[in-house]
Amino acid sequence: MKRSCCCLFLVTAVTLAMILAGCAPYAPRSYPPTHPATQRPYTINGKTYYPITSARGYWERGRASWYGNQFHGRKTANGEVFNMYAMTAAHKTLPMNTMLLVRNLDNGRQTVVRVNDRGPFIRGRIVDLSYKAASELNMVRSGVANIEIIAMGEAPGSVPAGADRPSRLVHQDFNRGDYFVQVGSYLNQGSAERIARKLMDKGADVVIQPYITSGYTYYRVQVYAGKLLQTAQSFERQLLRDGFPRAFLFSR
Repeated sequence: MKRSCCCLFLVTAVTLAMILAGCAPYAPRSYPPTHPATQRPYTINGKTYYPITSARGYWERGRASWYGNQFHGRKTANGEVFNMYAMTAAHKTLPMNTMLLVRNLDNGRQTVVRVNDRGPFIRGRIVDLSYKAASELNMVRSGVANIEIIAMGEAPGSVPAGADRPSRLVHQDFNRGDYFVQVGSYLNQGSAERIARKLMDKGADVVIQPYITSGYTYYRVQVYAGKLLQTAQSFERQLLRDGFPRAFLFSR
């Protein structure tokens, strides 16, 4: 994931002491006008999401849902008009125009879609498919399905009408990376430091990452979750159980 500030603070006992003493310099970065709006952090229902800069190697399993008539003809997050009969999808963090292979793990069917919207914003659901894509996966009646998504490439710009399936650029599946779980984002620096200390006392490797948006500085508390996706997902669930309801996993 692209960092949204120039300084990343790995909070060891020494670093945290420097922060508490006011000695650690913060140099957050604002986004230039040329940075696409769809790649900037955004907040929905009190939770902030951080779009990643590249889909290369992206792989994920979870639940898919679909949307159709209610949104047909409305604008999507990237400015296109949503067409429920096109092969498109919404994802919370993948770059726009990412081509995704979607496999329905419940029945073995698969299809290819292009990301042009943000969502779904319901815990446990990782992608929202158009009506047509859901039909191809035979999940319209059930409404949701257990699926796997694999990033296959990134289409350069909008796909012309009728070109639902551009050439597939197959990327290697991944189960390894540098995974973190963000447990909270705070306007108050002291609150972020208290949470960081609490987690450190339990043996966690903690990162405090400040960033500026709309003139405000937020302090994101992130915990290193390891290099294996399955282990990191288990750690995310543990933090959710431990009283961090807004915790979410991401790869840096």
